[in-house]
Amino acid sequence: MILIISKNKEVTTDEVIKWLLVMDKKFIRVNEDEVFEIKVASKRIYLESHRNRFFLDEITSVWYRRGGLKFKQTSYKNPAIQTHMRETQHWLEDYVLKTLEAKKHINKQSNSHVNKLMVLEKAMQAGLDVPQYYLANNTADVALGETIVKPITGTPILNAIDGKANAMMYTTVIDEPEEQEFFPSFFQEKVEKDFEIRSFYLNGKTSSIAIISQNDEQTKTDYRKYNIQKPNRNIRYNLPKEVEEKIDLLMCSLDLNCGSIDFIKSGNKFYFLEINTIGQFLGLSEACNFSFDREIAAYL
Repeated sequence: MILIISKNKEVTTDEVIKWLLVMDKKFIRVNEDEVFEIKVASKRIYLESHRNRFFLDEITSVWYRRGGLKFKQTSYKNPAIQTHMRETQHWLEDYVLKTLEAKKHINKQSNSHVNKLMVLEKAMQAGLDVPQYYLANNTADVALGETIVKPITGTPILNAIDGKANAMMYTTVIDEPEEQEFFPSFFQEKVEKDFEIRSFYLNGKTSSIAIISQNDEQTKTDYRKYNIQKPNRNIRYNLPKEVEEKIDLLMCSLDLNCGSIDFIKSGNKFYFLEINTIGQFLGLSEACNFSFDREIAAYL
């Protein structure tokens, strides 16, 4: 039985499930609105929510896509008992999660959100080229027109920023100085690119797509500023073998076996930018006929 941990209306999950149905593989999908109780029957641990019920030993593989397993918390009036039972609950939940993550899996709930700064350090340790970067709380030392700013966080989306619509934070070139100090922010050398590369990594295999974004002013700095009227051209691309080997080394050092990885090609160099373990990849997969959703279903 395959356990899928995801969210409601998550399109990538829906597409993988279509392939699981074609392959006649049994699965359980858990969404973010479920809260589980940990129970025991005939010495076997099982989880139960308002929608799903399954034994731990029934699960043969796990795909962590998004969201996470949530557990019901029981409260006690006596403070001492409350403290003791919270600790007991913690270790029981820890056992459940680690038991599931020890099974055949694609990504894990425990390390699904990576630290961008640590990833960049490990990328350099793996031998990948990384544009120079630093943190600063002012623009005094920023080379205007030659430096970009981007989020430190892995999620560049501000939910309901004006009470209604979401906002997207894009990579931006710094053209003007700021007079006041601000929260420590991530600055990086602006690399003049030939094109961008999005690589999809799954269990040691890297498949890459070149995104010809540099010829359009709208997508020149960040291809995610999609030009719907005139989309960027996307083509299959083969990274040099030595770069793919360094990607594998990096992913293993982070204990990740799946993710989307961004590069910039500039001259003879391939500059590593970041890893997104839970990003969307269906659009590029379909554009270049890769069928990453089928590969995930086949592995599970």
